[in-house]
Amino acid sequence: MRTILVIDDERPTLQMFELYLGAYGYKTLTAASGEEGLAVFDAQTPPIVLTDIKMPGIDGLQVLEAIKARRPETEVIVITGHGDTDLALAALGLRATDFIDKPIRRETLEAALGRANGRLDMAEAAGSGGDVAAACEETVGVIHIRGSLCGESEPYLTKAFRELDDAVGVLFDFTPNASINGAGLDVLASVAETCRASGRPAAVYGLAENFVRILDRLGITDKAPRFTDRGEALAYLAKTTS
Repeated sequence: MRTILVIDDERPTLQMFELYLGAYGYKTLTAASGEEGLAVFDAQTPPIVLTDIKMPGIDGLQVLEAIKARRPETEVIVITGHGDTDLALAALGLRATDFIDKPIRRETLEAALGRANGRLDMAEAAGSGGDVAAACEETVGVIHIRGSLCGESEPYLTKAFRELDDAVGVLFDFTPNASINGAGLDVLASVAETCRASGRPAAVYGLAENFVRILDRLGITDKAPRFTDRGEALAYLAKTTS
């Protein structure tokens, strides 16, 4: 099981994480401030970091930025206030790979850690941070997105889109552990807008539930509606183009 560093200025929260993550077999490191957290990270280089956003001194966004500068492949999950979309967007813009809201629910935490471990497993197996691939399912083009969709993904997403010139619609198909950061959201919005401008419908399938409000906030769901059922997404594209 992997090592996780938890950074939070509330001691009871750290104790809760130690007990919970320890019960699941994780080696858990804790830090009660951003400064302490960066020192622990430099000494131990854990692959997964959970950090609260609002802390005195070095806050969670600064911690995120510093860790990504040191080791970009680190899975950094930020903890935001309930429904705080602005902070979640700011964190994704700094290449956070996921976010969870306070109060922290066990199911939400387990899902975020599952996605992080999945991306790390895939990166270790493939020797890369993920990939983008295009395929056709009858008349619909499907862009498969694994790992983390980020700014570096743009040429691959653009190439995949061009390979689907003959498709009547495009489905952005995210695998269960996929993530998307701020730059990746910009890329997705741009390609979805290109779809709309060309008269081809687009849809999103599979991105984790907590990203829905982000897609809504950026207007991406207006250009490419999100579906939780893949069959319904394909049916929507087929119906729209019939």
